[in-house]
Amino acid sequence: MKFGELLARRGTLVADGAMGTVLFDLGLETGGCPELLNVERPDLVEKVHKGYYEAGSDIVLTNTFGGTATRLKLHQLQDRVAELNAAAVEIAIRAGDTISRPTLVAGSIGPTGELYEPLGPLTREEGVRLFSEQCDALVGGGVDILWIETLSSWEELDAAVTAASGRGVPVTVTLSFDTNGHTMMGLAPKDFGAWWYNHQIAGLGANCGIGPSDVVQAVGEIHRAAPDAIVIAKGNCGIPLYEEGQLVYPSGPEAMADYTELALRSGATIVGACCGSGFKHIAAIRATVDAGVARGRPTPTEISDRLGEVSMPKDKPQHTRRRSP
Repeated sequence: MKFGELLARRGTLVADGAMGTVLFDLGLETGGCPELLNVERPDLVEKVHKGYYEAGSDIVLTNTFGGTATRLKLHQLQDRVAELNAAAVEIAIRAGDTISRPTLVAGSIGPTGELYEPLGPLTREEGVRLFSEQCDALVGGGVDILWIETLSSWEELDAAVTAASGRGVPVTVTLSFDTNGHTMMGLAPKDFGAWWYNHQIAGLGANCGIGPSDVVQAVGEIHRAAPDAIVIAKGNCGIPLYEEGQLVYPSGPEAMADYTELALRSGATIVGACCGSGFKHIAAIRATVDAGVARGRPTPTEISDRLGEVSMPKDKPQHTRRRSP
């Protein structure tokens, strides 16, 4: 089933939760390469996908967040982009085949890890080439969606969308609004929403960030600017703290009902989770979606009261030469 068909049938879709968090729980060592597990321990990756499908996810993201050559170079794997991305798609599809209901596989595309000119060495052309190499493998493997996530600059957004477009596969993009209501490079949610009208990708939204409250706030601003768009919320579980030698995230599964309700009321049509989440978080999101949510946009005060303080937008200069591409 195609993305548009499933969304039309369900009205609201549930995405998955964190990949890295669960892989670390399953034994991935700190500093290890998650994408290498696609060929060395595909059973672990498949276990994550199956866990999310069983918890109620309609969409799972491939284990390819760091799948560009620049990110894989950190592990001396830059020559294995096609192999590692294609293997990830195969694993996700195989996991979905065990589920009786319709499901979708989204090819996760994270940032390159490099800054664009003039702040860094990366040119637009090189950015497009890096993303195109990953998109080639993901689309060739059979993904249903190209899911670009956690970007922060107009330059990287432009390069990623250029590389992903025109392939016969829906494209979605989420940014991380983690700095006073903006991305690290100064993009505001409302400007991202306005950008959508000139690009008409399949969906856009907010992911990761510093906690579920900020993601919900960003989703509301995106939806106000682009009320006709499919909006995605995929918030993390807050800033982790070390307790007894391990990272502990402040937002557990019990917080997901409030997060999901507020995200849907803010305009989201796809809800999932990010860093710090696991199968129980997605099960809670699924239960809230299935129970139905009354509409009525929440105020920042309600969001803060129920999810924690919201980082209100402040005037923030753009750190790049170009504004909306």
